[in-house]
Amino acid sequence: MAKTGNRKNITAENILQFPDKKHKSFKKVLVAGGSGFLGSHLCESLLAADYDVICVDDLSTGRIENIKHLLDLPNFTFRRHDVRTPLNTKVDAIFNFASPASPPAYQADPIGTLFTNVVGARNLLELARRRDAVIVQASTSEVYGDPLVSPQREDYFGNVSTIGPRACYDEGKRCAETQFFDYHRLYGLKIKVARIFNTYGPRMRPDDGRVISNFIVQALRNEPITIYGSGLQTRSFCYVDDLIGGFMKFLHTSPEVTGPINLGNPTELTVIDLAERIIRLTNSKSQIVHLLPAVDDPKQRRPDISRATAQLGWRPHVDIEDGLLSAIAYFDRALRHIAVSN
Repeated sequence: MAKTGNRKNITAENILQFPDKKHKSFKKVLVAGGSGFLGSHLCESLLAADYDVICVDDLSTGRIENIKHLLDLPNFTFRRHDVRTPLNTKVDAIFNFASPASPPAYQADPIGTLFTNVVGARNLLELARRRDAVIVQASTSEVYGDPLVSPQREDYFGNVSTIGPRACYDEGKRCAETQFFDYHRLYGLKIKVARIFNTYGPRMRPDDGRVISNFIVQALRNEPITIYGSGLQTRSFCYVDDLIGGFMKFLHTSPEVTGPINLGNPTELTVIDLAERIIRLTNSKSQIVHLLPAVDDPKQRRPDISRATAQLGWRPHVDIEDGLLSAIAYFDRALRHIAVSN
């Protein structure tokens, strides 16, 4: 039986204290990729802050279940749309979370992933330009590739393969950042670019192939926990409430604060340590099995968040084990639901 966590007890302490409506410079916010894991949490936070939210998603990796509880709210609108096709709507701010994010998902359609990040970003930038809207890019720590320095600072240019199986995502995100800053320089567009490090929590897909979801699902099923390589590669895991709190703070910064800004938890641990923690927290009988290393898998991943702390007043607060207990409780419920449905 898995131990359970109470998510209310670990809500991030740094989620923005939102200004009164009369002090806001914008009201209507579009979230591209809004039915995904992160996008749905962002939609909730925006709605809680009394914004009108337009959620745009083609449901290729996002799930309508993630936003089902929002569909009847008067200030929430869902539009099924692929951002690779231009769109036009009245908005004051845009968040671009539209992209597959887990390796199995983006490698299943590498050309589609690349075009979502390049063409999709351009379409949203054009919309922001027409509407004079601020636009926030959900970039990724993958722009650093397999880094040769640790922790990774925003002024590090990275060590990225342009031809490997991860390149469709890594290079797509790098090109999106290039477009954002070119639009800012050429047109004075109000941009904000955040680089997301590994994030976890409720609403991750059980089959998304990321390390935390893989390990928790395998542990709950008492299946072998599969580690690619030695397990000594490191990751830094940020709980979803903390991450979304960072994006909300970023949205409300002055136009001069453009980023890029790292958003992630600087606490670093090895993959094998993560596996052992999950086995303990789930009381699992799973054994650890080592497989061949994944191609272009980064050996180290740890953010330097000094810029986020200085410019946003942000840092994560949720302890890894508290966050894991919340994620375990979510996956336990999800797997039980799957079992009943079958």
